[in-house]
Amino acid sequence: MNYSYPIDESWSTNEVIDVVNFLSLVEKAYEQSVKRNDLILAYRRFKQIVPSKSEEKQIDKQFEKETGYSVYRTVQHARKVESDKIKM
Repeated sequence: MNYSYPIDESWSTNEVIDVVNFLSLVEKAYEQSVKRNDLILAYRRFKQIVPSKSEEKQIDKQFEKETGYSVYRTVQHARKVESDKIKM
């Protein structure tokens, strides 16, 4: 699928890559499965780039509108489960 990821123009190239990596893991959690640890580590990096809760919610809202996949629900699920892989 081709999605338009929500990207902030003020982010560096590496930050854009890290955010896109995180969002692609969320996407993969819905379409296949992902390693729980990979998702949590990518989310921690995402939070370094997007520390504001309100900005995170805006990105989640834009991403969910574009893809139908929720960043919030995926991260919550990853925090609750204890298996190595997660699937939404």
